[in-house]
Amino acid sequence: MSKIQEEIKKRILVLDGAMGTMLQRYKFEEEDFRGERFKDFPHPLKGNNDLLSITQPEAVKSVHRAYFEAGADIVETNTFSGTTIGMADYHMEDLVYELNFQSAKIAREVADEFTDKPRFVAGSIGPTNRTASMSPDVNDPGFRAVNFDDLKIAYKQQVEALIDGGCDLLLVETIFDTLNAKAALFAIEEVKEERNIDIPVMVSGTITDASGRTLSGQTVEAFLISISHIPLLSVGFNCALGADQLKPYLKRLGNNTSLNISAHPNAGLPNPFGQYDQTPEEMQQLIREYLKENLVNIIGGCCGTTPEHIKLIAEVAREFKPRTQQFKSV
Repeated sequence: MSKIQEEIKKRILVLDGAMGTMLQRYKFEEEDFRGERFKDFPHPLKGNNDLLSITQPEAVKSVHRAYFEAGADIVETNTFSGTTIGMADYHMEDLVYELNFQSAKIAREVADEFTDKPRFVAGSIGPTNRTASMSPDVNDPGFRAVNFDDLKIAYKQQVEALIDGGCDLLLVETIFDTLNAKAALFAIEEVKEERNIDIPVMVSGTITDASGRTLSGQTVEAFLISISHIPLLSVGFNCALGADQLKPYLKRLGNNTSLNISAHPNAGLPNPFGQYDQTPEEMQQLIREYLKENLVNIIGGCCGTTPEHIKLIAEVAREFKPRTQQFKSV
């Protein structure tokens, strides 16, 4: 049994908050993204946050450190777009292994600075910017921008680098298309088998709106069934919704699984300018309701959340015991 599997039985674990929200505070410009190494790169690089693990490593370290200082047990690597598919937008496919390895290494170094309690590094595996089960062309519903095999190959490279860099677990997150996620999980299982290792895996989907479905049309229950053949540390939801809007779907999830449940919602819904206005105090009260109702084993924040949010979430998490693994139906 891994250390995190031991810890999750003892207490509610706290996940970090948004990486992008924190990096935006630096107001990095094109030259900052490029650094010295990529100053003559022929394509624009501004916006490639994953690249900052190479060109601005101290900034990325400072974000991880701030979340650990706020009370997070788990930080996510700066690798949300770290596949050849995601990096194709910046013509940086050849850099994928290094990006993931370096991001994991940075997070590991910061985690090891903290010795008061076990701290963990989760390899962040995002959904990519393509979908395997839907067409991006309304005039050609049979067209696919990516297929399962391409996704599996891309995810496998990312997984290998994240493990090599020192991750304790892997987080397949912000899943809007479960077929993409299944490719990631297939890649993880393949790496585990080839290396004869076992590494805990978290899966976190995204309910996109009040319909209660993922973007590819699955209900909570269908999503759960689709990924239940894989041994998982936890299953949960993140992004798209604030804590109050997400709550009913976490309840439905808990009624149908004995797995640990995670949640890292946004700081409310975005305002007309795309900003998140929910204060740490407001979010803490909503999370308190989660914990009173025994909904989660892992809790954190997604878009718009900061160390200030995570600090108050960690404070309230210490008041409650983790979710007991009882469910009503299969």
